[in-house]
Amino acid sequence: MPLNRRMFLRATAVAGGTTAFSGALWQHAFAGGPAQPGPGPYGPLRAADANGLQLPEGFTGRVVARSLQRVEGTRYTWHPAPDGGACFAVPGGGWVYASNSEVPVVGGASAVRFDAAGKVVAAHRILNGTTLNCAGGATPWNTWLSCEEHDFGLVWETDPFGRNGAAARPAMGRFKHEAAAADPVRKAVYLTEDQEDGCFYRFRPDTWGDLSSGVLEVLVGSGTGPVTWAKVPNAQFWLTPTRDQVPGAMRFDGGEGCHYTGGVCYFTTKGDNRVWAYDAAAGRLDIAYDDDLVTGEAPLKGVDNVTSAVSGDLFIAEDGDNMEINLITPDGVVTPFLRVLGHDGSEITGPAFSPDGTRLYFSSQRGKSGFVGGTDGYTFEVTGPFRR
Repeated sequence: MPLNRRMFLRATAVAGGTTAFSGALWQHAFAGGPAQPGPGPYGPLRAADANGLQLPEGFTGRVVARSLQRVEGTRYTWHPAPDGGACFAVPGGGWVYASNSEVPVVGGASAVRFDAAGKVVAAHRILNGTTLNCAGGATPWNTWLSCEEHDFGLVWETDPFGRNGAAARPAMGRFKHEAAAADPVRKAVYLTEDQEDGCFYRFRPDTWGDLSSGVLEVLVGSGTGPVTWAKVPNAQFWLTPTRDQVPGAMRFDGGEGCHYTGGVCYFTTKGDNRVWAYDAAAGRLDIAYDDDLVTGEAPLKGVDNVTSAVSGDLFIAEDGDNMEINLITPDGVVTPFLRVLGHDGSEITGPAFSPDGTRLYFSSQRGKSGFVGGTDGYTFEVTGPFRR
């Protein structure tokens, strides 16, 4: 990028204000602009372990599942192309990690169950008969929203524990869904759209906890700063795509991950390699990270799925580049947290923390082979002294 444009973007971001990060520990973050590279809280990455994971001192990793292979200790075969995921506490102890399968026709989703000590004790299917299940999001009532990534894609609400059948939620719109994030304060679910001219949506159900009916809205604005919402006239059945139904709807270049924490919904766009922050209380949009606004070499490229730790750190997976999960700290430092070696044709997907915050799960969607069908997918667990 030419230096003059980089300087212009930086000046614009600062002038536009970036102090809207009022959630959790983000209140004083980015007062001087979006996140910048710096030393991380966990120190440098060590040499790769036997699984190709480069981790900071004090952290260890393991493989918990491989695509088209039985999950160890179970009779269940793990799905291809693992994508978005989330963890859910099991009543009485333990947790499950739910994971999508981003393949056509037979996509769906599965889950691995762990006991209170972190041992795999079971695995099961939670969604069948859907296609290109990409990312999604957890709800406060412990369901997993699995999102289909195609033009007429739906959000499917599933039971990660495998007790109840999945249900389509067409009121949440038919479009190329990517991720979802629930806001329990404003009783809304935010949604990203994976199109070059996609939009950012929110769904307000008629009854919180029941996603079968409600209003789909699209973000309206002209850039960073104050924004509003407008109703999408025809969310379920349309001749005109949802993103083209509302004049003034903001456009985002390839919506990807989406995560709500502390009053702010963070979402990523791959076309411009940005992490956005929607301050839900203030009704304001800002930029948390943009590789064009970085001083020196940008550590985070190919932004994709995003989650957060108890500490307020954001963990952002890379689609390609050098296969890292980077973190952005509440004081505005972006830095690599882990790197996966030998998976050059893959992408990192589905980062999610165990309920106690001591374990991070994620997948390498296409594994070492890089095969687009995802038959060589790996699902990992990293354990260590995560900040609290």
